[in-house]
Amino acid sequence: MVTHITEQVPRSIWYGWADPARATTLRPGALTYLRATLALESIEKIHEPVDMSAIRLPTSTLDPAALAELWEICGSQYVSIADHERILHAGGKSTPDLLRIRSGDALGAPDAVIFPADAEAVRRVLEVCVAHRIAVVPFGGGTSVVGGVHTIRTGFSAAITLDLRRLDKLVDLDPVARTATLQAGMRGPDIEAALQARGFTLGHLPQSHQEATLGGYVATRSAGQASTGYGRSDALVKSVALQTPTGPMMLGSAAPGSAAGPKLLDLVVGSEGTLGVITSASMKITPVPEHKSYGAWSFPSFAAGAAALRQLEQDGVRGDMPHVCRLSDSDETAATFKLGGTKTEALGKYLALRGQKTPALALFVWEGPRAEVTKRKRRSARILKAAAGVRLGPMPATAWEHGRFSGPYLRDELLTRGVYVETLETSATWSALDSTYAAVRGAILDALGEHGKPGYVQTHISHVYPDGASLYFTFLGALEPDGLAQNERIKAAASKAIVGAGATITHHHAVGIDHSPYMEHEIGALGIEVLASVKHTLDPTGIMNPGKLIPTRKKDNS
Repeated sequence: MVTHITEQVPRSIWYGWADPARATTLRPGALTYLRATLALESIEKIHEPVDMSAIRLPTSTLDPAALAELWEICGSQYVSIADHERILHAGGKSTPDLLRIRSGDALGAPDAVIFPADAEAVRRVLEVCVAHRIAVVPFGGGTSVVGGVHTIRTGFSAAITLDLRRLDKLVDLDPVARTATLQAGMRGPDIEAALQARGFTLGHLPQSHQEATLGGYVATRSAGQASTGYGRSDALVKSVALQTPTGPMMLGSAAPGSAAGPKLLDLVVGSEGTLGVITSASMKITPVPEHKSYGAWSFPSFAAGAAALRQLEQDGVRGDMPHVCRLSDSDETAATFKLGGTKTEALGKYLALRGQKTPALALFVWEGPRAEVTKRKRRSARILKAAAGVRLGPMPATAWEHGRFSGPYLRDELLTRGVYVETLETSATWSALDSTYAAVRGAILDALGEHGKPGYVQTHISHVYPDGASLYFTFLGALEPDGLAQNERIKAAASKAIVGAGATITHHHAVGIDHSPYMEHEIGALGIEVLASVKHTLDPTGIMNPGKLIPTRKKDNS
């Protein structure tokens, strides 16, 4: 049975990204560029989402007895079966998620949304869900782009979303050890505000920073835009408090190192809510940097730029690497120069005069004490210049930082204009980076153009390691009548190319539902059995975020 919503909710909060006040519109020049590049006939046409009253929502199947027990634990005001709350928790923020909700499809909504106040309330909620066989989806900022917060109720009496927004406190900060314990529901800006008030920073700034939560960082092994300097989230975690259907666990240690057996903490970091609910975590923190310095360089090709980054990472002085290190391929660089306004267009012309016809733009941010940053930047410049780099000054990097969180808002505008846009990422060793780039880019272009329309793929390196780097692909095309089938076709082609290249199926977007079929390529059949065994121990009834991370057996997919 399907019902329609009745509550009146501001329409801008349910079909797109975050704060409607930050919505982005395309300038006339950008519209012209996209029309020509993608052969779009009607980019001026606005494709509005359906009216709120037209959204299709399943009738809640939550048992009244279970509902009463949840009321007793959390308070009736924190247990919502309201249509608008169920819609807001009906999925994540991938392009398919947005296409569904824009068309009025909220059939994947949970039966209720629960807002526990603390770890004890989470524990008691899980007890109720075990007793009534209710599936549980832990929910932080809801920013998953791989189906990580989709509701799967098959085999269960109902499904709830456990929204952790009330677990939003800084619990403890040790300025000597430089660690902080934070509750899992703290969002990125609140984390930074609390830490910076004490002179510290987590330094973890993914593009989802404004909405994502600490629990989400840990549960997905996320990588921030400055992780080359600060480290990925999994490198920052000291310990995690986990509530499981079997009981509470504290994993990790305050000690700086331990030889006491396998590191069980790593089973929870990246577990995506399939083993239990992360309620708090202790993280490494860093003093707020005294100074930030920006720089941009251009290289004659993407391959030349990648070689320069490798040399900077492998052969430079230890600690000289910029905190932010990004390299765009020639297509992304061309789009940046074309759409960035008069100043960036002038940079493109300048580089052409310098002999760089297909330049690859690199952006850097160094952080730390002013004198130290100056020395690090100078030593880095020697390597970049020797690698045929052309120095461009700070402007491109400062412009990127100013708009670093605006990408998802631009996607909303593109979808409204009938433009399909999505992203995916991987990482590969330096020796395989170029072949991986070519294979994945080619697969995406072929899939985009399957129906005769051109596509556009732009790529950048955003995370650099001694042995390799990430590749982040953004791709656009005309939105086909069946956008979901279009996305499935392109994502499958790209994923097969990634696996075929021997790269990782996900560098920082996590696994969720989308990448689950490729996990055997990542960890092997026996590795999947190990994960399934751990899940059975901690979650014997299987209620925790079913369908994510651990693939179903092949015989179940036939």
